[in-house]
This record gives sequence, C-alpha cells and structure tokens, in this order.
Amino acid sequence: MSENRLNMSILNELSEYIHLRMSSYLEQTHDQDWTEHKSHPDYDLWFIQEGSVKMMIDGFEYTAVPGDVIFFYPDMPYIASSSENVCRFIYIHFDFGIGEQQRILGGFQLPGIVPGNLIQEEAKLFTRAFRRLKQENGMSGSQLYLKASLLAVIAKVLELHGQGAYVGQFLNGKKPRKSEGSLEVLQDVFQYVDANLHRPIRMNDLAAMAGISEKYFISYFKKTIGITPGQYISQIKMNRARDYLYEKKYTIQQIAGFLGYPDPFTFSKAFKKYYNVPPSKFE
Repeated sequence: MSENRLNMSILNELSEYIHLRMSSYLEQTHDQDWTEHKSHPDYDLWFIQEGSVKMMIDGFEYTAVPGDVIFFYPDMPYIASSSENVCRFIYIHFDFGIGEQQRILGGFQLPGIVPGNLIQEEAKLFTRAFRRLKQENGMSGSQLYLKASLLAVIAKVLELHGQGAYVGQFLNGKKPRKSEGSLEVLQDVFQYVDANLHRPIRMNDLAAMAGISEKYFISYFKKTIGITPGQYISQIKMNRARDYLYEKKYTIQQIAGFLGYPDPFTFSKAFKKYYNVPPSKFE
C-alpha cells in the first residue's frame, strides 16, 4: 500500500474523530497594482472567482485562474499579485485535525493550485455556501452549511491526491513537513491491527513493529494520530462491526469472534456503548 493510500485509509477509518475549525473567511478584490507577501499560521484556501493570481513560492512562479483553488499550508511564505486589471477570490483560514492532533494534513503533499476542472462541483458548492452566509448574516444554519461545504472541498482534494490525480506543486518535490510524527513509522502497526482484530493486540508488539520503546510508542502514536493506540483499535473494531452487520451474513457470535471479543455479551456491550444501540437492532 502506498503512503498516500495509507494516509487516506487512516483518515477514513478515523472520520468520527475529525474536527474542522474555521477561523476567518472573506472575499477580496484587488487591482493590477496589488502585491501581497505573507504566510499564515493555519491552513488557507483561495477560491479564484475572477481574473488571475500569480504566486511566487521558493523562487517558482505559478498562476491560478477562475475556478482554481489555491491550497496553502501553515507558515508557507508566498508572494501573490494580480496579473490582470482585477482579481477576485474568496479565502478561508482553517485547522483540520483528528483528536488532539490539530494538523493531520502534514503527511500529504497538498499545497498548490488545484485545477478548477478537478474540483468544479465542490468549489461551486463552497462559493454558494459563502454567498448564503453573507446574505443571511450567519443565520439559519449557514455557518454549518459553509463548514460542510469546506469539508467536501478538503475531502475532494484528498481523494484526488490519493488517486494520484493531484499533487501539490508548492513543495517542489520536497517531502511534506510533519507537524508531530511521521505516519510512515506506524505503517506496519496499522496493517497489523487491521489483520489481527480477532486476537489480543499487545502494545509491546506494536511498539516493536514501530522500532521504539512501548512507553514512547504510546506517546508517539497519540501525537501523530491524535488518539491513543487503544482508542484507535476500538475505533477499527467498531468500524468493522458496523460493516459486518450491514452485510447481514453473520451472527452476533460470529462477529464477536471476528473482532476478538470473548463472547457475544461483551461485544454487544461495547457496540451499544459506541453506537447507542445493541447490534441486534442496528440498521
């Protein structure tokens, strides 16, 4: 499994833990004399509406046109300017994390210009949500609508990246900076957990796979993923339990065995605690 697909798999498995915090958003219009030299402390997306924007990053020049989306990573210096009489774009600053990890996107090579033809539907959805928010002054759920549309944009960029259809240009071949730890260190751990849910999983075995001590492993895992190894294993088990139940091919006892529970009662108790409904009534 490639690193991109591994990272996407982890985000999908832990989608319940994902949190998205929007900090600011605004539409700006600039004339041909506009130049901006900045970096931002959080993630930043620009949705180009009119004209074109030239970007200078690490000595390389890029141009974004209407429909394109520009993706900046935190603390990424850039020089932006208008290459036409007028340029107009919507920007939004945000953080995207899992559990206590605020910046989980560091493992992906996302910063760059996402071509409009690859993200047309999601970008239009976000633009409509932004217009609605401005018209309604943040009322009637428009904040939630904007947040949901932003999540759709991020999910699409990640999907394109996982498929190899989009790789951000701004890093110029450099590896993405990891905010805490590297998911690569945990790759064997993820694969082992997925293949051994039916048996007891010991922390010292997982630590040995990662090549670090057990004490440091637990700390490293939480800093990298945002949750503890125990929480991760429980989440994967609940995801698999849900999938097995949807298939409607297995008994509660069989599923309990697949997931390493000693008996159906223990499994049912854990399932109900997580989903607020016993597996026998899950639909």
